Amino acid sequence: MAEDMNRNAEGLDLPPMMWLDKEFAAAPQPGIETLAALAQAGFRSVICNRPDEEVAADASAAAMEAAARAAGLGFAAIPVRHAPVTPAMIAAQTEAMAALPGPVFAYCRAGFRSSVIWALAQAGRKPTADIMAALERAGFAMPGLEAQIEELATAR
Repeated sequence: MAEDMNRNAEGLDLPPMMWLDKEFAAAPQPGIETLAALAQAGFRSVICNRPDEEVAADASAAAMEAAARAAGLGFAAIPVRHAPVTPAMIAAQTEAMAALPGPVFAYCRAGFRSSVIWALAQAGRKPTADIMAALERAGFAMPGLEAQIEELATAR
């Protein structure tokens, strides 16, 4: 799917994104005007992982949701603060990823928190080695996260 998205994105002003799997890309927060281009590129949903206290009111989750829905995109807001990532955040991300149609575009300040929460939500659903490899390909090599993913996988 990522290759198809790149092909469809020709001529569109899209933010740089990291594909973690064929249905999920993480990125820095786009401008509100970019949401229509994401829909044109083939995305079907957006997940906001950026807390409102980090952005101006015109870039809040509510503003982004209104623009996403106007562009025909599904939307969920799961604010992820820098630490700690809580079980409630992981559960909300897991539920949103299951409920929203893909492919999903998730954003935070730089794409890092969206990548981490994706990885934690995948625990027990994908092999840990595959999750870690996806993070590394995205430029987020985090060997310390492997034990937490394994622990979550065992608990599921």
